[in-house]
Amino acid sequence: MNENGKKKREWVKTAAIVFLSVMLVLTFFSNTIMNYSLPEVATQYVQSGTITAKIRGSGTVESGDPYNVEVKESRKVSGVAVHVGDTVQQGDVLVYLEDQESEELKTAKEALETLQAEYEKAIVSADTSKGIVNRVESGNVTSTDSKLAQIDSYNKKIEQLEGAIKNYNNRIAEIEAELSKLGENTVDTSVEELQVNATQAELEKAAAAVPAAKEKLEAAQSVLESVNSAVKAAEERKAACEAARSVAMENHTAMLNRLNSLNEKNAAGSITSDEQIELDRLSGDGEGSVTAASAVLADAETALQEATTALENVNASIVADREKAQNEINARQAEYNSALDAQTTWEGKVAEAKRNLANKQATKPDNSHRDALTNEKADLTAALGKSNTEKSDAEKALTELLAGFAKEVDLSAMLKKIQDQKKVVEDLTAKSVDATITAPIAGTVTAVNVTAGKTTDAATPVAVLQPEGKGYTMSFSVTNEQAKRLSVGDVAELVNAWRYDDLTVTLASIKPDTTDPGQKKLLTFEITGNVTAGQTLNVSVGQKSANYDYIVPNSAIREDNNGKFILIVESKAGPLSTRYIASRVDVEVLASDDTQSAVSAALYGYEFVITTSTKPVEAGKQVRLSDNS
Repeated sequence: MNENGKKKREWVKTAAIVFLSVMLVLTFFSNTIMNYSLPEVATQYVQSGTITAKIRGSGTVESGDPYNVEVKESRKVSGVAVHVGDTVQQGDVLVYLEDQESEELKTAKEALETLQAEYEKAIVSADTSKGIVNRVESGNVTSTDSKLAQIDSYNKKIEQLEGAIKNYNNRIAEIEAELSKLGENTVDTSVEELQVNATQAELEKAAAAVPAAKEKLEAAQSVLESVNSAVKAAEERKAACEAARSVAMENHTAMLNRLNSLNEKNAAGSITSDEQIELDRLSGDGEGSVTAASAVLADAETALQEATTALENVNASIVADREKAQNEINARQAEYNSALDAQTTWEGKVAEAKRNLANKQATKPDNSHRDALTNEKADLTAALGKSNTEKSDAEKALTELLAGFAKEVDLSAMLKKIQDQKKVVEDLTAKSVDATITAPIAGTVTAVNVTAGKTTDAATPVAVLQPEGKGYTMSFSVTNEQAKRLSVGDVAELVNAWRYDDLTVTLASIKPDTTDPGQKKLLTFEITGNVTAGQTLNVSVGQKSANYDYIVPNSAIREDNNGKFILIVESKAGPLSTRYIASRVDVEVLASDDTQSAVSAALYGYEFVITTSTKPVEAGKQVRLSDNS
């Protein structure tokens, strides 16, 4: 029996060894096959050092001070007398024009007709008199001095009437005051007036107590609200902590479930490289791991316990405060109600005292002097009405006078526009026969923008002249860092210089580029020698060395829609071997020579940068190092 059990144990041991050996062999060959399917890359350290770089660029040659020969009206061209490159003198014919009305002449005639129609409409309007039209068309419009004299006459009359009206109103006010005084002296109301004043004073005292009582009541209510706010804040804090703990619990449970799933795949040998990375992250101590999630959950539970304790403490401590605050509110409410009742009581007493005074004042004795004053007031009122009417008539006449003067000014201005437009039509008509376009200056023809049979355009010059003695320029943009290595006066070298005869290109200015003033500078060069406008030149300028922290081979620099970047190799330890992952780093190229470039990037200085690869490489993908890397 013992011998059979021993044989059984030996068989199980042998089977386990065979199984583990087979799994080890399969795992080894699986990693080997996968490695040979990965892109093989060559790498090089990021270095520091010196680069002697020239700044290269290209631009289009432009005239230093071009002269645009323009024609304002649209005319049909019958012939062109010059070609690009011809030298002309001032007054030489450049273009011949056909004899015909230009579009501008037609437009000018239409504008003249419109002005004449507007003038005719203005002179037949209801507010335009024949006298005004005659004065305007004869040129005998009212002089400024005459206008001012008439306006001043009406203003003085209106001023006199306003003085009389003021005097009438003052006398009427005196009569009314005297009539009121006569009525007061015939009836003794001193006792009633004292009663009104006394009750009014008590009412004001009662009314003044109401806001103070209300302010005390609101203060007591504010105390109760602050007590309740403390409870509410503690309850909201507890609710927030409960929500945070729930989120942390869900996250922790999900990560544990995922970790268990990955461990099962790892044990079965079916885990992928990406899942292996995820397993390493979840099993580690860093951000995104189960350990970190456990810590977050523990913190959330601690915070919830603290919030619960704080809420219990607040509820226990405010019972007395809340009762005290409510008692204070009740007392202040009673005080406020009492103040309102007192105000209402004194309002009734004031009303009663005023009624007594009004009843006594209603008794008016007969008085002959009062009748005389009343009659005088009636006469003054009639005179006042007459003066107001005269003033209104004078103001209306002044308004009509001013309107007539304004109409004279408007018609005169319209007539002047018609006369000016007639002069424009006459000038354009004179140009429509035997017309040519001549050179306004001496120089070289650099562009001809019209041909026979075409029509000129006011927005486009018919020809462009390069004035005698004026040079040419060209420009292109560089980065601010590149511009720091240049100085005005630097002489640029021409690419393929053998193609050009006696040509000198000199840096004339360094200014911010208006398209990107914060990041770029615009280099402008002066060009002397045998060159023409529109020609494209490729140049290099600058020969200054500079030290840089990060230098990489030119072959390492890549570019896509998001800009320039490099790929560096990052190593990660696996179960059987080290894996290498390509990682993207965005860069700005500061300077370059024929083999290497200085860059600005988020680097430490000891990274491996990928220079070449057997297959396309993407950021985040695994790669295989070449033997010489």
